[in-house]
Amino acid sequence: MTLPVPARPARVTGAAVTALSLLAVSTGSLESVVSPTLPLLQRELDMTPAQGALLNIVLLITGALTAPIAGKLGDRYGGKRVLTRLMAVVSLGGLLSAVAPNLPVLLLGQVLQGVMVGALPLSFIVVRKHLPPGRAKAAIGLVSGMFVGGSVVGLLAAGPVAEQFSRHWMFAVPTCAVVLCTLAVYRLMPADAPGLAQDTCFDWAGLLLLSGFLALLMLVLALSPEAGSAPVLFGVLVLVLGALAAGWVAVERRASAPMIDLRMLARPVVWKSCVVTFVICLGTATGVYLVPQLLDVSGDGYGFGAGPTMIGFVLLPGALAATLAGPVAGVGERRFGPRAVVGTATVLMAVALLGLAALHGEMWQIVVGKTLISLANGLCVTALMTSIASSVDECDTGIATSLVLVTRVLGSAVGGMFGGALLTARTPAGSSVPAESAFVTGFLVAGVTAVLCLFVVRTLHKKGVTA
Repeated sequence: MTLPVPARPARVTGAAVTALSLLAVSTGSLESVVSPTLPLLQRELDMTPAQGALLNIVLLITGALTAPIAGKLGDRYGGKRVLTRLMAVVSLGGLLSAVAPNLPVLLLGQVLQGVMVGALPLSFIVVRKHLPPGRAKAAIGLVSGMFVGGSVVGLLAAGPVAEQFSRHWMFAVPTCAVVLCTLAVYRLMPADAPGLAQDTCFDWAGLLLLSGFLALLMLVLALSPEAGSAPVLFGVLVLVLGALAAGWVAVERRASAPMIDLRMLARPVVWKSCVVTFVICLGTATGVYLVPQLLDVSGDGYGFGAGPTMIGFVLLPGALAATLAGPVAGVGERRFGPRAVVGTATVLMAVALLGLAALHGEMWQIVVGKTLISLANGLCVTALMTSIASSVDECDTGIATSLVLVTRVLGSAVGGMFGGALLTARTPAGSSVPAESAFVTGFLVAGVTAVLCLFVVRTLHKKGVTA
């Protein structure tokens, strides 16, 4: 009697990995177009600094909601299947952003675009199921680096396109690229088999509570600059936020198939990575928000009065550094371990932020500071992502990397809203120019936080975060 031979997984070609990498470039470009043009958008749409900060992070808000869901669904139903459907939503969001006549429509477009954050864990699922461990690590580092590298295209092109044509085209062009690359991935990438039993109950209660918690958290951050005008309402929202968090923990501990296994979150390999990622991304987002504002403003003895194109060129070296940081971090993590890479990144972040707090009167100082911030972010996030993706069971790849991505999003959201709150609070009545002390305080607080994070970094294992 001849036993059936198990079907061998389909071979992933170089063209398929290239298509996945180009999709990462396209989504990274679409994600980054707002940053260099934020002052222009604030003027055209008559936004306050707080509203500008909200626009700068609203894409990340959706990402925080989507990443764990996408990772869980990808582990369950297959990464490619969920990825292509996610990209359809991203394309719709890009189209809405392109045609948006006002701020509410643009915010809706950015909300839909935000599901692109869930694309990274889905990409990791696909390559890990089809490639041997060594090649899978290299592919994960490549896709992560290309996503960051896409910001180079967005930062460089957004300003000139917005100035020469209109703000609408800076969304339309990368959206077309996302559509074309998604079709290429659909055609070239083989389907991956589901990793979890599909007859288990889906944790809808956990999903709703987590979504409500993250959405309310972002609302609390958005309202924090005006908290003094309605302290009772703000206090009630904080209490509801705590109740949602407690309810979510209770539901996840009792669920047979939880959305996020809290035992995984309790593992040092995960929670230490999440703590460091949060701090690094908080510092990055503070710089990403404050630097363009500092370049745009013309204050009394500070600021540069730069336009979107000049802002894009000033941010470009940082985007290039972040692109190179991806593969460098992958090699460094394999050779020296994540502690060496993450420790170096954290020191760079602290030096850059504290340096900008003290020295920001010359253009070269802004360029050097922002470049170091971007380099530190790329090194840290890529090293931790690679370490986690290769440390957990294959069936948990999506949800484990999603936890780090959610932390990245939360850190970025807190950093962005912190910067917006500072500028709003320290803008004199009747003026549109914030005080210089707002920028100094923002850079200083984020830099000190990075220094304190070194106490967590030093507990990481030399050859990997202890599991």
